[in-house]
Amino acid sequence: MSKNNVDLGKDKVGSLLFKLALPAIVAQLVNVLYNMVDRIFIGRIPNGDLAMAGVGVAFPIIMIISAFSALIGMGGAPIAAIKMGEKDNDGAEKILSNSFSTLVVIGIILTIGFLTFKEPILWAFGASKNTIGFANDYLTIYLIGTVFVQIALGMNPFINTQGFAKTGMITVMVGAVINIVLDPILIFGFNMGVEGAALATLLAQAVSAIWVLYFLFGKKSILKIRKKYIVPDTKVVLGIIALGVSPFIMQATESLVLISLNNKLKIYGGDLAVGAMTIMSSIMQIIFLPLMGLTQGAQPIISYNYGSKQMDRVKKTFKLLITSCLTYTTIMWASLLLFPTVFVGIFNNKPELVAITAWSIRIFFAGIFIFGAQSACQQTFLALGKAKISLVLALLRKIILLIPLIFILPMFFEGDAGKLQGVLTAEPVADIIASVTTIICFTIFYKRTLNNNLLSNSEVEEKI
Repeated sequence: MSKNNVDLGKDKVGSLLFKLALPAIVAQLVNVLYNMVDRIFIGRIPNGDLAMAGVGVAFPIIMIISAFSALIGMGGAPIAAIKMGEKDNDGAEKILSNSFSTLVVIGIILTIGFLTFKEPILWAFGASKNTIGFANDYLTIYLIGTVFVQIALGMNPFINTQGFAKTGMITVMVGAVINIVLDPILIFGFNMGVEGAALATLLAQAVSAIWVLYFLFGKKSILKIRKKYIVPDTKVVLGIIALGVSPFIMQATESLVLISLNNKLKIYGGDLAVGAMTIMSSIMQIIFLPLMGLTQGAQPIISYNYGSKQMDRVKKTFKLLITSCLTYTTIMWASLLLFPTVFVGIFNNKPELVAITAWSIRIFFAGIFIFGAQSACQQTFLALGKAKISLVLALLRKIILLIPLIFILPMFFEGDAGKLQGVLTAEPVADIIASVTTIICFTIFYKRTLNNNLLSNSEVEEKI
């Protein structure tokens, strides 16, 4: 581990988590800005409120594309780290190389599929006659860069899992800087509107993808993409997918949630309510992505030490992780409830949109304080290679709880304003129930998982 200035098996856990998590958090904060910049500028073009709603309708497709990158990247990276902990770098490189080729194939399939059916999908996702043009224009250009998105987002976890957190941070920052610079030039300078925003994102993702591949094919990377492993091995890919299904569902179901919310909000609050949801989705990213940075920083430490049977280090890392995650989500919860208009003002200053969004925020984010515990526990299961448990917990919050509640709770309210409140209330109810359930499951299975790993190690020693 000398090449990356950290030793995942020996350095102090506190300083190690700081070294790996800080760049990942910075990267995710920049990634928040990356995703927000388009909407900040779009909100200030003529008919910015309708344009925001249009991009919001297109956003579920973008989330599905990102979910596929997580399926492979976040499924393969922990397995590669465990292999490294077992001193099997050749096996780790096979995981890496198979992941790369699979991401390229997925990117091509998604591009063709969504370009072919994008307009009927947008109508189904909540577009109106006022927003379909904006949604279609933005999405058409964005989809051309789908392969770049897959590579940039899907391969970057393999940089972080080796301990090169700063390099992983640069991957995100390079794209973000390019996007931020190009957005005003293309949107206002060339008068391209939402198409300019999409083109800026496409070019930024292309540069990020090139940067990732330059590193993983280069000399500094401990693990390299190898030509001999580039043809996907079905058994290896299925193993990656099995572990990646949990983060995939977490992101893909976010898309289903947004589709469900947009459709119900359009019924009870019109395009203005859909625009408010677009802003709240952006705020959700502000909360979620830095949280992801914390878990990304902890994942290599947990996975590596689990592979090398150092359970005390696994336990110390988890304690630091859950404390940090809970502290962060509690601070964000308090800030949103006390100062909602500050967050709304970042995106749009139209009085009607500010008013409905500020009101919605206090309902929608009421349960976010406990989400830090759910994220820490669920991602730790993922880092330990426990795909089935992580999958069940990922399904619980959104598929089993949130989506049904979006349709059920409005039945208990009267009038459009009341039913709108019922739709928004589904989020905190699902957050609290899912988080409490996750904590209970983690308490039951965590010690058993670590003890079983030590037992298997002692059995091996006895046979030797």
